[in-house]
Amino acid sequence: MSSKPAISFSHLGCEKNRIDTEHMLGLLLEAGYPVEASEDLADYVIVNTCSFIQAAREESVRTLVELAEDNKKIIITGCMAQHFQEELLAEIPEAVAVVGTGDYNKIVDVVKRAETGERVKEISAEPTYIADESTPRYRTTNEGVAYLRVAEGCDYRCAFCIIPHLRGNQRSRTIESIVAEAQQLAAQGVQELVLISQITTNYGVDLYGKPKLAELLRELSKVEVPWIRMHYTYPTGVTAEVIDAIRETPNVIPYLDLPLQHSHPDILKAMNRPWQGRVNDAILDRIKAELPEAVMRTTFIVGFPGETDEHFQHLVEFVQRHEFDHVGVFTFSPEEETPAFSMDNQVPQEVMDERRDILMSVQQPISLKRNQAQIGKVVDVLIEEANPRTGQLIGRSARFAPDVDGVIYIEGSAHLGAMVPVMVTDADAYDLFGRVATAADLKRQVLAV
Repeated sequence: MSSKPAISFSHLGCEKNRIDTEHMLGLLLEAGYPVEASEDLADYVIVNTCSFIQAAREESVRTLVELAEDNKKIIITGCMAQHFQEELLAEIPEAVAVVGTGDYNKIVDVVKRAETGERVKEISAEPTYIADESTPRYRTTNEGVAYLRVAEGCDYRCAFCIIPHLRGNQRSRTIESIVAEAQQLAAQGVQELVLISQITTNYGVDLYGKPKLAELLRELSKVEVPWIRMHYTYPTGVTAEVIDAIRETPNVIPYLDLPLQHSHPDILKAMNRPWQGRVNDAILDRIKAELPEAVMRTTFIVGFPGETDEHFQHLVEFVQRHEFDHVGVFTFSPEEETPAFSMDNQVPQEVMDERRDILMSVQQPISLKRNQAQIGKVVDVLIEEANPRTGQLIGRSARFAPDVDGVIYIEGSAHLGAMVPVMVTDADAYDLFGRVATAADLKRQVLAV
């Protein structure tokens, strides 16, 4: 039995946070610490928190309070630790340490210091660290999927966003480092790599003096993994070179996650994204012309300060015009450290809620139409779950990103983690339904082409 204290994790927040958790797990396991799935069996619970918006902070606080009430020794890491370092130690006696977003690599030392009775504050004022392929990592995703961080932090200063305050300025990894980790993950049997950063289309600007996403994609195409997907691709960074790289590299999925946030130039200017408003339509039209198979996902914020009925109607018409495959809609969340917090003409919550519901109701029939267009097609599907009672399989085609889009419910037999052809037989606004394809299905598909 290990003489070292047992550790448990509570992971909250985004996939960038997930990677931090995975590195902390890897470091602790390498150092010989037992990791328990159950918090009841752990001596310390590491809570990797989110502080992006108020709702995320509330979830983090609920988790911390519940653990404190159970008299657990808590190590608070992540964005909330970076954000409220002094307050957390002062208000939560059970918190034995706070660890910033640029300091998770020190987790083994933090646990050792906490064991001596020290209340540890390990937080860099300006986060600069980013893990690479040599940093131990224990994945928490299913066996078929892994997130691959290409950069950390952000150089933009959008008026509503607190991310630069929490995670620092952009710092990219080298192409060689990213490819090396991709090869490690492929060797583990990963079928899908999801490239993430705060602005993936800005990858390399800080390191090479200009964006290098196209070059990165071409190098990653040499890694033996069926799917490479990009998240957080800002529209202005989807250049001709990037489009060419997507089109010419078979394992790069033509899936574009475009965080547009709004369509009206006035609101985009107020958001400190004025460059975007002049080019949204042109870029989207070019993507559809040059990548006709592209799947486009986006997110919008409704109720930003000063948003009028006219601005909102512009957004509704924009969504109707471009017919995105997947849309997420969020109401504006005022964050104290951002310029938007003190802007005039704040929109009442009930108006924001109504606008969110209207925009989602506009998008639903579009999503249904886009999904119904898949009926009758044979598509490759990554099998991720099986219902133990019914045997029904659940997976995703390339048009669905993990955790944020829909799934495919499948009849038939296949191994978990396998990539199998599936005949799509039905669809709703969110998900697809199908069966494992037969030889006849595959023959018809070839003849149809």
